[in-house]
Amino acid sequence: MDKLDVDILHALLDNCRESDRQIGTRIGISGAAVKSRIAKMTKNGIIEDYTLKIEPPVFGYSLLYIVVTGQNMHEILKQVELVGEPFLVVPIVGGITVCGIIVKENVSQKIEIAKNLMKDVRLLSIFEAENPGIRSDLTRTDVDIITELLKDPRAKIDDLAKRTKLSTKTITRSLQKLQNDEAIQFTIVYDPTKFGQYIPFVVLAWVDGDFSETLKLLKKEFSGSFLMKPFLAKNQIVLFLFSNNIFELDSITQKVRGIKGVGSADLFIPKKITFPQKWITNAIKEARASQKLHLAYH
Repeated sequence: MDKLDVDILHALLDNCRESDRQIGTRIGISGAAVKSRIAKMTKNGIIEDYTLKIEPPVFGYSLLYIVVTGQNMHEILKQVELVGEPFLVVPIVGGITVCGIIVKENVSQKIEIAKNLMKDVRLLSIFEAENPGIRSDLTRTDVDIITELLKDPRAKIDDLAKRTKLSTKTITRSLQKLQNDEAIQFTIVYDPTKFGQYIPFVVLAWVDGDFSETLKLLKKEFSGSFLMKPFLAKNQIVLFLFSNNIFELDSITQKVRGIKGVGSADLFIPKKITFPQKWITNAIKEARASQKLHLAYH
């Protein structure tokens, strides 16, 4: 991999529906060159899949983060699923696993259940990622389109129109809305172990000052090292970064700790990052079946 590959990945991670030509214009190469590099990264296993990341509050759900030690991923997920559905699973160098869990109700009770379940592994941390205030008003049409996009996030407008029996104009309008929604991200699943000279890493910053101001300062200072958009919760900002120097990882983490409004920051080197999609399908089914819909249908 070289810097252009990283730039292409950065673009796809932020919006995998962006065209090869648009990405090329932004980074200074042709659309054909972008297409060729994407094909090569896919063949080499750097790009594993295209996916949709939707924040749980969109469907009225809460999100817990559980940090545990233990190598048996299957066993960890089995225990976790007794509390809720997995939203995010990240095994980390050093035998740590971070799981984001969708919780439908009684969050504090679910935290206690999770603590009791995690007997075979050491529970390092468990906390609720409170909604930072992002709202998303999805219509029934939007949800129909999302259902198809879950199968192929890069599906062409004409194909989506055929599958949903909606007009291309309606599809285009809805896609524009979805891509502008902060709580919905068209992204990719990548393999962090195949970046060659580059090292993808994550810094979890706990905010004890003004959230918006702290986020603005972090973006200003570190946007040149961003691999993808930060994940946001009410008092946490998760920065996805990259470096070509192992020693710089600690240095950047220290700089994050020095940003006004950051109370503490922890460094993680992920071995894999996955976004299970089953919870979205189930959430859509439940919302459609419920008389008290979570979604703002119009």
